[in-house]
Amino acid sequence: MGIVKKWRVVVTARSFGLSDPAPLKMLEDAGCLVMRPQAGEEPAEYLKDADGVIASLESYTKEIFAAAKSLKIISRYGVGYDAIDLAAAKEANVAVAITPGANSESAADLAMALMLGAARHVPFMDSAVRAGGSTRPLGIEMWKKTIGIIGMGRIGMGVARRASGFDMRILCFDSIKDRAFAEKYNVQCVPLDTLLSESDFITIHVPLTPDTRNMIDSAAFSKMKKTAVLVNTARGGIVDEDALAAALSQGRIAACGLDVTSEKLTAESVLCKLPNCVLTPHAGAATHEAALNMGMMAVKNLLDFLETGKCENLVTVETAQAGRRRGG
Repeated sequence: MGIVKKWRVVVTARSFGLSDPAPLKMLEDAGCLVMRPQAGEEPAEYLKDADGVIASLESYTKEIFAAAKSLKIISRYGVGYDAIDLAAAKEANVAVAITPGANSESAADLAMALMLGAARHVPFMDSAVRAGGSTRPLGIEMWKKTIGIIGMGRIGMGVARRASGFDMRILCFDSIKDRAFAEKYNVQCVPLDTLLSESDFITIHVPLTPDTRNMIDSAAFSKMKKTAVLVNTARGGIVDEDALAAALSQGRIAACGLDVTSEKLTAESVLCKLPNCVLTPHAGAATHEAALNMGMMAVKNLLDFLETGKCENLVTVETAQAGRRRGG
């Protein structure tokens, strides 16, 4: 007779356990039967008999909860939960957990990389050199400039630490919870309009909520400097992408870097045709270190809840609403 597994766990996060098998081993050592849908397969089919899921960015709706009768916890491999219907999860008695802080340093690194890459036209020059050219467009320095950070959570704080190395003036639009941090790095809390008008670099680190959807719109772009560089590594939908495309093509801002967009881009997308728009495929957490951190934390959240009915990083309708009121 085969060994009866204690829990049935579906893993939909593609990079889970790939760079380091420790998270997968942790599941197996705890007696879990691990199931991984293949590319093109519907995760919903696997979820019908699952006790838990290590989840990627797929949606979890009332219909999915109705079909997944045994499901007890969705443990997100990351921090975003806007694709999960929290009210439906609560009604179905399914817990939702996230991995706060696990990918913060990785995401902060990428935000800085996008700022530098967009400001100095790195992708454009790379393409030109590969095509046999030597075009050298004039860029914008980061040294001693003003950076505006929208959302001073873990990632925003990571960006602030890095910006201090460039001797930048640091503005933020958020409530500062760590006063000692703000004093150490000379972070100034300012209204959004002030941040938009005075910043040379603007970087977004807030969740996508009804309050933040399209918060960077045509009116916002009209307040920015013509030399401004905008970066979004948070969530698609926070920036009005039609307004962004217009601002870039009309020279209302200098450049942007996007790790996230509201919809998957194609070669025909307007943003893909703009040389002053640097694009990456939601890669903020795509480092060996972040993948391991997220994997271990996601497994711990899942196992703790399955074993005890509790874990440290639960998200509820109430905590989500509180986060929206704080702006991140």
